[in-house]
Amino acid sequence: MQIIVVGAGITGVATALTLARAGQSVTLIDRLAPGDPGQTSFGNAGILASAGVVPVSVPGLLSKVPRMWLDRDGPVYFRLSHLPRFLPWLRPFLSHATADGVRRIASGLGPLVIDSLDQHLALARGTKAERFIERGHYVFLYRSRADFEKDAFGWQIRREQGIVWEEWDRAALADRDPFLSAHFQFAAAPGGHGWITWPAAYIAALAEAFAEAGGQFRQAEIVDLVPEENARARVTLAGGETLSADRAILCAGVWSGRLAAKLGHNAMLEAERGYHVTFEGASHRPPSPYMMTEAKLGVTPMEPGLRVAGLAEFAGLDAPAAEAPLAQIRRQLHRLYPNLEWDSASEWMGQRPSTPDSLPLMGSSPTAPCFLFAFGGQHLGLTMGPKLAQLVSAEALGRGSNLDLAPYAVDRFD
Repeated sequence: MQIIVVGAGITGVATALTLARAGQSVTLIDRLAPGDPGQTSFGNAGILASAGVVPVSVPGLLSKVPRMWLDRDGPVYFRLSHLPRFLPWLRPFLSHATADGVRRIASGLGPLVIDSLDQHLALARGTKAERFIERGHYVFLYRSRADFEKDAFGWQIRREQGIVWEEWDRAALADRDPFLSAHFQFAAAPGGHGWITWPAAYIAALAEAFAEAGGQFRQAEIVDLVPEENARARVTLAGGETLSADRAILCAGVWSGRLAAKLGHNAMLEAERGYHVTFEGASHRPPSPYMMTEAKLGVTPMEPGLRVAGLAEFAGLDAPAAEAPLAQIRRQLHRLYPNLEWDSASEWMGQRPSTPDSLPLMGSSPTAPCFLFAFGGQHLGLTMGPKLAQLVSAEALGRGSNLDLAPYAVDRFD
């Protein structure tokens, strides 16, 4: 079978590699090379967040929005100029901020993220990418046990999805990480997690394994998708060249929305822009990733140093990066490690593909079954990438799945 995979982030590369290993003739297409700084997968926090089953839209969120808007140390940034285009997405997003809505979303996220470490290990086994996977706790830092107890609903949702954790007091935290600021007096630490020690190199190594398995990478931009009369998929590249295949799988992250519209689908994607600063040569690093729960920032030990990543900015797909989120990351790092030193620092902004219900679009297009979708992983794109690849590859090959795919239906926003 001839298959085109559109998009060379984690989901696209994992899909292409999975299909090439299954003996298919696969062409991976992206305007950027795998691991390029322009790829969203380049700049993530690197955390395989199996505990990430709780969506952002939780009960009480609406009442917090005005304070988030005004708080310079809040986790969310808005640009007023984007508000008219943002509201049609925001309204259904907030409609899910109920107990029932959160449980429904968590039930959809759970099967995609719970076994993330195992999925990545299976995908990378026997490749150069394998060395970039580490195992350990994912530590949620709180100022106090009382602050942790304020998050009881979220931890109850995690428990319902099978997540278990240890609870550490200040003494346990200091014993594990003596450099950690006394600002943090309590932590909840789910075990069985993993992280990627250098996401760019990891994606590039998986792409190399894809090439070794017989796959072909084309660096090009796709501008149109058309189902042919013989049930094949045709893609048009910038410049006019067309390619035809038995199946085409759209894994282009937030840019997938514009292409899905060519097939008549409203993907309802919003660019949930995330930021990071990587501190090369950091004088110390945590033993495993931290989540700073107040600021919603992930802190990850990586090969070049220490990466602090997260926040969410809603400003549209094409707006330039802002300075305020980057400044906040530096302030929060000082709160975490007051005496940290480093050699240099690099800054980055990327576009997470987020849907109103925090679930990806995955499966065949009802209007053009030769096209399949696998995108919309929001801030869990790295975590769920290999699982999405496994599911969409099985569907492309007609093998089906024992997982109910209805929550990820590609036409649910049409």
